[in-house]
Amino acid sequence: MFLFFPLPATTRTVLISLIALLTLLGIMLRPWKVSEAIIALTGAGALLLLGLLSPVAALTTLLHDWNTFFFFLGMMSLAALAEVAGLFDWLAVQAARLSGNSSRRLFFNTFLLGSLISMLLSNDATALILTPIVYSLVTRLRLPVLPYLFACTFIADSASFLLPVSNPINILVTSQFPLGLLTFLRLLFLPSLLVIGINAGVFYFLYRRQLQGRFDIKRLPALQETVQHRAYFRYTCIVVILVAGAYVIAAAIQFPLSLVALGGALLLLFGALFWKQTTLRSTAGQISWPIFGFIAGMFLVVQALETTGLTALFGQLLLHLSGGTTFGAVMVGTLGSALGTNLINNVPMAVVMTSSLHSIQHAPLAIQQGFLAATIFGCDLGPNLTTVGSLATILWLLILRQRNIEVSGLDYFKVGILVTPLMLVVGALAIWLLLI
Repeated sequence: MFLFFPLPATTRTVLISLIALLTLLGIMLRPWKVSEAIIALTGAGALLLLGLLSPVAALTTLLHDWNTFFFFLGMMSLAALAEVAGLFDWLAVQAARLSGNSSRRLFFNTFLLGSLISMLLSNDATALILTPIVYSLVTRLRLPVLPYLFACTFIADSASFLLPVSNPINILVTSQFPLGLLTFLRLLFLPSLLVIGINAGVFYFLYRRQLQGRFDIKRLPALQETVQHRAYFRYTCIVVILVAGAYVIAAAIQFPLSLVALGGALLLLFGALFWKQTTLRSTAGQISWPIFGFIAGMFLVVQALETTGLTALFGQLLLHLSGGTTFGAVMVGTLGSALGTNLINNVPMAVVMTSSLHSIQHAPLAIQQGFLAATIFGCDLGPNLTTVGSLATILWLLILRQRNIEVSGLDYFKVGILVTPLMLVVGALAIWLLLI
């Protein structure tokens, strides 16, 4: 039963703000280990039950953001079906064979492979798929596992703004503020290359003593062992290449990237069913369905906040703090986004930032682009400070725990604090210089 009785504007604002604050705190603290999806949906449900958000407005909001939901579905399905084909196992073994028995070269090849997967299949795919494969590979080669595993999770975020499809956060932002492919690449591609280089360099310095050895290439599985069905494997490679090309074309003409991802996933599913490599139930079981509830709940909570004018005030505050300059826009946007992602996760932070930026559309174009690029940059890279910052890191931790490897939040922070601030500063400065 929905309550639709008129409330004074001040009372309504206070109630919405309180529910939003409790929702964000719940996501950050996760009392009784309740999932983020349940917390976000509970907040949205409270808004609906109290009549603070109408069902029509809620439905309109969710339908308006269809591109984001379909992109998540398409990307997770693509990654799951490519894994069935053995594509990632094959790539990992190739990376090891090209390392020339050197553990140091294999370490850098892990960064390259992670960058490739993040660029084309999103950072979540890198954390979810590359991590167990690399773990299996390095344990088989009797190499220290932690340097390689940390490389997997950090490169997932460091390479997640090479292309618009490299992180669902990019879709969240660009669905609201269309950013042409050339503009996206101009402002974010070079900074991404810089932070990838910094990430790899700093990590090598940190783990240099553990990466001095060599491994016996005979311990590697034969390439043919990584492929269960050659015809489906070749078919998957062709589809992935076609999808990669379609991404670039779609981004250039501003065609919904979610439809490209879904189309590619359907092609892979057709092939997998034809060659009997999977079933619909098995494929569905590999998709993280709670993420849709999490995103839907956050969309509705922020939509309610928008009606109070608070997100607009936040946007005006950001503009004021920037001093009306491109340098200020980039620095304030990066710092605010990065800090927020480490407190409440990058998905809700991106939703809040995107909503707030609607109020600065009267600002000069360069300042608008500075805030947009900084929001994407801060929300994509910022989570490398804590374990709760992004879904990719949370997935990485779960995979490690399944293999009896414990990395505490403090352990992760000790690594992140050594490299993430440096990457944020260098990347933000690069974005600012590219805006001038």
